[in-house]
Amino acid sequence: MATILIIDDEESIRFSLKGILEDEGHEVMEAETGEDGLEALKSRVPQLLFLDIWLPGLDGLEVLERTRQSHPDLPVVMISGHGNIETAVTALKAGAFDFIEKPLSLEKVITSTRNALEMTRLAEENRVLKSRIMSTHPFQLTGESEPVIALREAIRQVAPTDAWVLITGENGTGKEIVARSLHLESRRADKPLVAVNCAAIPEELIEAELFGHEKGAFTGAETSKIGKFELAHMGTLLLDEIADMSLKTQAKILRILQEQRFEHVGGSKTIQVDVRVIAATNKDLLKEIEAGNFREDLYYRLKVFPLEVPPLRERTGDLALLIEDFVGLLCREHGFKPLTFSPDALAALACYPWPGNVRELKNFVERMQILFSGKTVYASQLPREFRGSVPIQPQSESRPCPENHQPCPAIPDGPIELKQARAEFETRFLVTKLKEFDNNVSQLAKAVGLERSSLYRKLKLYGIQTD
Repeated sequence: MATILIIDDEESIRFSLKGILEDEGHEVMEAETGEDGLEALKSRVPQLLFLDIWLPGLDGLEVLERTRQSHPDLPVVMISGHGNIETAVTALKAGAFDFIEKPLSLEKVITSTRNALEMTRLAEENRVLKSRIMSTHPFQLTGESEPVIALREAIRQVAPTDAWVLITGENGTGKEIVARSLHLESRRADKPLVAVNCAAIPEELIEAELFGHEKGAFTGAETSKIGKFELAHMGTLLLDEIADMSLKTQAKILRILQEQRFEHVGGSKTIQVDVRVIAATNKDLLKEIEAGNFREDLYYRLKVFPLEVPPLRERTGDLALLIEDFVGLLCREHGFKPLTFSPDALAALACYPWPGNVRELKNFVERMQILFSGKTVYASQLPREFRGSVPIQPQSESRPCPENHQPCPAIPDGPIELKQARAEFETRFLVTKLKEFDNNVSQLAKAVGLERSSLYRKLKLYGIQTD
């Protein structure tokens, strides 16, 4: 059962339409004018709106426009006794789900209602699935560093198109997250995202895995099976580690990418598909081409829109945000009390090269969360490999800052890397300036030439409290 609002100035139309809808098991709300209908939407949001085009005061098209602004997901069926093609086209272009004429047809009303409610159900189901996907994935495309902001902007630009994307980057940087973001922000988001790890499938089976096979096509093929390309029809196919395909398979992939049709292994029937392809690799494909391991024509076919995911060592300014995400995820999943890292610990982590990238960071945070649940981790407590050659002051040697009673790392004697020195200077500078501006972050941001949001992130990174 759904709640449906009818806005029509003719009582007889409201009466007959209400009868049809109530017979279908729905609850019906009524409004005589556009103004009354908009007020009704403020108190209760229905699942469907029937809206007359010709109304006294605000006409139906104006009510439709305001409804689309306030409730963009609410399907609206326009009704009119003066229907014509031009009116219908205008209503549909303005965002109406459907258009029906008076006198109302019982069959048309029922069909339009069922279709609109089914669309609403599918849209809600899609939102829930997206939320589950994003919340259960190990990490998101988190960060405010310049490389990440640029990457997100590139994703925003290319995602709504059907352009094929080639994602490159080291292991553990988050190439699959980029691929998932491209899919979820595309027009194919309600269709499947099918991922294939080309490096994990044996050479003799990869064709059958991608294109499907008929029963008896090879030893062990006891039943027919559809392939990944078919499963991804109207959706997105992620070919991960594509550089690990053999040249033979690359040739077949190239033909399918060009023609969007293929046959099952052992079959003769041609299958047509509509698939957006995203490829990913951790290898330098130009070097692979020079070595004779990758087809040049396939490379240029895939490289319609290249995206490079930066390694973590080039975006260490995002460490605090990434750590916060991982800690939150671990606490939600396992009931931990959140841990925190002191400014000197964050400075030490920023000096570590992170060869395993974001994946290594996640594993590190999980280890530290298990060991220090609910506590603050200082640099002297970090595992040895994360301290490296950076001079670390013992926890007891940190001096309190009278300005806000936060521990300020002492400047160590001897060799010191630039990142650590900068972090220590910025900590002292911001603590002093905060006192000067009576903890007014807006005034401080203006004085030091930073956006307010950027300053907040920096204060959070260094563990500086503002209250």
